[in-house]
Amino acid sequence: MPVVIYHNPRCSKSRATLALIQEQGIAPEIIEYLDAAPSESELDAILTKLNMQPADLMRTGEDEYKAHIKGKDLSRAEAIALMVKYPRMIERPVVVNGEKAAVGRPPESVLTIL
Repeated sequence: MPVVIYHNPRCSKSRATLALIQEQGIAPEIIEYLDAAPSESELDAILTKLNMQPADLMRTGEDEYKAHIKGKDLSRAEAIALMVKYPRMIERPVVVNGEKAAVGRPPESVLTIL
């Protein structure tokens, strides 16, 4: 099973995390999640691997967050559905290695799962 990075090439932390993975001799599968958002079931599985709730993986400064989530009492499924619909709200980068996952903030945090 390949290492997967949910990547935004315009994000410096995402670029640094990708470079760090590649420096380890790993050629990850790169998913530019803004163009190819994970499905609801994929995002739910990623959150489970991260041991996080949807709110823990949301970028609260994004306009989509403020318009669709802020101040609302959403179920896990509703929050995940909105994250899939508005992937800019998903914190980046996320790296998955089998049953383990980590958010690359700071980039070195992904070393624990490689």
